Amino acid sequence: MMQSIFQVGNSSVVSIPARLLEEIGMKKGQKVTVERIPDTDALVVRPVAKKQASSLSETKEFQQWLDSFLKEDSQLLDELANR
Repeated sequence: MMQSIFQVGNSSVVSIPARLLEEIGMKKGQKVTVERIPDTDALVVRPVAKKQASSLSETKEFQQWLDSFLKEDSQLLDELANR
């Protein structure tokens, strides 16, 4: 399948036909990496790996830190918000 390279802002872009995106399970707007295969003229486009969800204990620890921060620095945060 032949595609053209075109200019968008300061970047060069190659469109990926909808049929190909569907075949490989990718969607418009999805983050990808683009890499060159060494010693060739080939490029590989791969989806960015999804981040693993934080463990429940990490989430609770962060929430405790945030609650403490907001309580201790509420006056300073209010002052900054009113500037």
